[in-house]
Amino acid sequence: MEELLSKLRTSMNLGLPGEIAHAEMSPMKRPSGNFPERTQARLSAVAVVIAQVDDGLSVILTQRNEYDGAHSGQISFPGGKKENDDDDLEHTARRECLEEIGLQLNRDTLIGGLTDVYIPVSRFIVQPYVYFHENVMEIRRDEREVREVIPLPIDFLCSEHAKSTMDVRSKEGLIYRNVPCFRRNDKEIWGATALILNELRYLLLR
Repeated sequence: MEELLSKLRTSMNLGLPGEIAHAEMSPMKRPSGNFPERTQARLSAVAVVIAQVDDGLSVILTQRNEYDGAHSGQISFPGGKKENDDDDLEHTARRECLEEIGLQLNRDTLIGGLTDVYIPVSRFIVQPYVYFHENVMEIRRDEREVREVIPLPIDFLCSEHAKSTMDVRSKEGLIYRNVPCFRRNDKEIWGATALILNELRYLLLR
């Protein structure tokens, strides 16, 4: 555990792969930095929590409940938009993590920030922050927002079998073919979450 976390910190200090990692998993087939409308986007943050689960380390993901919105039912990280009372985006990530899955994070558990991602469909810029949290027994999901908490093993994320493709149907009924994703069992992880996971994967494999 300590060896992996130390490697991750060292890898992040060498510089982030950013758009190189994002482009591989982009549904739009272009880096998220190439959208002019980013200048009008709202700010948000997510907590990429690495935790000890069973005999290994996992990234803690959530599956959203169904609702009338662009990201209904999708797999994501705990997170949300920056509120006026938040000190900064890192505070946003910790607050949202506490609200959605009950994990109390602090700046001492912060490993570092990843490259931000622009989400065209909801016009948010998402800033990811990576944390380590030992006690997953503290997880208490907000049943209104979160259908399921999903630990994604680091060993699986870094394996050659993690990446796949899927078809995505839009709200308008359009079908996008061969969208890059991570697939484990019956879970398909795509979009901004996949971009962020792929940058983490790059850092772990560096």
